[in-house]
Amino acid sequence: MEQRAISDRLSISTLEDISTLILQSHDLHETLDNIVSLVARRMKSEVCSIYLLEEDGATLVLHATEGLPRETIGKVSMRLGEGLASMAIEEGRPVSILNPEEHPRYLYFRETREERFRTFLAIPLLERRQPIGVITLQTTEQRAFTATEISALSTIAFQVSAVVTNARLLNSINQVTRAKLLAPASPQPQEPLGAALRGTVAYPGVVSGPAYILDEQCGFADLLDEIDVDVHQELRRLHDALEETRIQTLFLEKRVAERLSEEDAAIFHTHLMILEDRAFQDQLASEIQSGHSAPYALKKVITSYTEAFSRMEDPYLRERASDAMDIGRRLLANLTGKENQTLQLKQKGILLAREILPSDMAVLDHDKLLGIVTETGEQNSHAVIMAKSLGIPALVGVRGACRAAEPGNFVIVDGNSGCLFVRPAPAIIDEYRRLEKDCDRELDRINEFRDRSALSADGVRVTLRANIGLISDVAIALRNGAEGVGLYRTEFPYMTRNTFPDRQDQYLLYRKIVESFAGAPVTIRTLDIGGDKALPYFKPPEEDNPFMGWRSVRVSLDNPDIFRTQIEAILMASHHGPVKLLFPMISGIEELRACKQVVTEAKANLCQQGHPFADDIPLGVMIEVPSAVQLCAFLAREVDFFALGTNDLIQYMLAADRNNPLVNKYYNPLHPAVVQAIHQVCSCARQQGKGICICGEMATDPLHFLLLLGLGIREFSIVAPFIPRIKALLADIDSGQAAETAEQVLLMSDSSAIRTQLSSLLERMRSASQQTASACLPCSA
Repeated sequence: MEQRAISDRLSISTLEDISTLILQSHDLHETLDNIVSLVARRMKSEVCSIYLLEEDGATLVLHATEGLPRETIGKVSMRLGEGLASMAIEEGRPVSILNPEEHPRYLYFRETREERFRTFLAIPLLERRQPIGVITLQTTEQRAFTATEISALSTIAFQVSAVVTNARLLNSINQVTRAKLLAPASPQPQEPLGAALRGTVAYPGVVSGPAYILDEQCGFADLLDEIDVDVHQELRRLHDALEETRIQTLFLEKRVAERLSEEDAAIFHTHLMILEDRAFQDQLASEIQSGHSAPYALKKVITSYTEAFSRMEDPYLRERASDAMDIGRRLLANLTGKENQTLQLKQKGILLAREILPSDMAVLDHDKLLGIVTETGEQNSHAVIMAKSLGIPALVGVRGACRAAEPGNFVIVDGNSGCLFVRPAPAIIDEYRRLEKDCDRELDRINEFRDRSALSADGVRVTLRANIGLISDVAIALRNGAEGVGLYRTEFPYMTRNTFPDRQDQYLLYRKIVESFAGAPVTIRTLDIGGDKALPYFKPPEEDNPFMGWRSVRVSLDNPDIFRTQIEAILMASHHGPVKLLFPMISGIEELRACKQVVTEAKANLCQQGHPFADDIPLGVMIEVPSAVQLCAFLAREVDFFALGTNDLIQYMLAADRNNPLVNKYYNPLHPAVVQAIHQVCSCARQQGKGICICGEMATDPLHFLLLLGLGIREFSIVAPFIPRIKALLADIDSGQAAETAEQVLLMSDSSAIRTQLSSLLERMRSASQQTASACLPCSA
């Protein structure tokens, strides 16, 4: 019973890692290669191999190995009754052998050069108690595997068996699908074959049900310009369509506020402001007066908006193109008289669409929406944000999803590995029903940590805050136990307007967010535009390399009125709760002092006008360029805290754009230079008594988090849904051991060695945690 408890707990963490490997793999062979590499590392073994039974059920063939020559894959085989590996299948249990070359069943393969190994361990891979293969470990030093280690590998083998079965089924589906495409057309009707498509996980979970296909209606693609238009008539058409769309938008805002929350409905308030914006209306009227029809004028204006958003590097801001498209689609429907037909969900099911816009989510019956799959879009679209609020598993970027399925087809959404199964085989359905139960258990375990304090195994307290950008992010952050906001990106209110928002608008928005966190601090970053983040009404100059040019705080300092307006709004919001003011992309003392001067001017202006604010608002800088790292000791004398922006810092330090497929392999958070830079900033902050918070995706990875904790970081700001997971991870970590390992890592010059060192420590800690948990179990009678 105790061993089973250990195995169950280990299987959950192993399944998470293997699910990540599946997402990174393209076929069965790559999946197996990744698994043996993972298991060899976890079990501290020189060799890990997987042998699978052939269709005859009597021949084991080497399919993957870490440690043996790769050219032996597919060539080394043995019949049942031969060799050591097959003994695990014959006996139906783990087989552990010292000095295997002395065993009478030892089978020598010259090409594998296995005579140098002194320990052999084999675990059968079983699927519904039927053998499908064997996983083996070999070490060069004599090593008696303990009962706990064998139990751990048995747990891993159980998970590997399911993965191998699913990967084989997926591989078979792909082969049959390819064969069908190559085969000549048959005059006889055939049963449609299933499909397995991959995408990006936007919100985790495993769900299944009938497919609903959301058709695109009233799009711009086939819209052509007209000649000899009646300008007066087209302007009247535009006026009527704008009025009708405003009424629809008010209805959508009210509907979402009633069914979800006012925060989720806020996007439609933003849509309404765009529709009522004079500059937006003037652009449309100007195009009509130039001789275009109203629909074509709308196409031109909306296209310019969506292109401006789509060029942006930041995925969060890039997804704002869908908001412009949503407004344009509803306006066009009203201009042309074509009604948008609402998709009716008659029963619970999975929604498949090329793209889901906010208005789609507003009118759908959420109680019947089990999952969402889109062909385009990214994780920060409003539809996905709403899905997160509802707790609906979602995949994005699943190409061909709408073509692969027909309405009513049974589909499975694997929101852990990023796979969509359309008309899956019965064996896949059975496997995923089991997986759904596993996911439900894991979700229950994670949910236990939502409202707990973030404590390490040795009782060290850590603060976990949320990164937010939309007001609807607030509810998600609170639901996941965030202790305030470590990074509030303020770009979005600027991006959705046709002119800079005034002080009052910004103040009301900031105040709402501050009050929502009821006394927990909210760190507000000033405007970070430029580079790829262009505003529709504020065009940056043409630059050969805008990412190294006029952007972020440089833009703010060159536009002091705009900068001062925002700072005044932030200061006014500080009257309603604890606020911290953060300046982005600071590269030197001069920039920082210029920012502080604007704060001084803003305070004087508010005092003169009689507006209350917190006079002692903490000031901080983002450390995200190498010069800030080198000058951190000087910067610390001028500020109250650092926010270490790992995403940009890694990119700037390594000259590697993580979104560029040509160089993203060089984007490495465990690069020794990155580790040294973070250590330098942490040491500086500690020596001068300044706060420091990590803001970036680096902290959501278990190995990276372990290193950051060991380097002394005690405050993190991450995407809110990761907060309970990090709390669960932290509960297994001894901060003292993490600090000792961090000291060793700082002496290393190889990122592979750093990763190995951290992986080893994390495995030891998880193992110790499982043993502690098992010791606390009641004894069975």
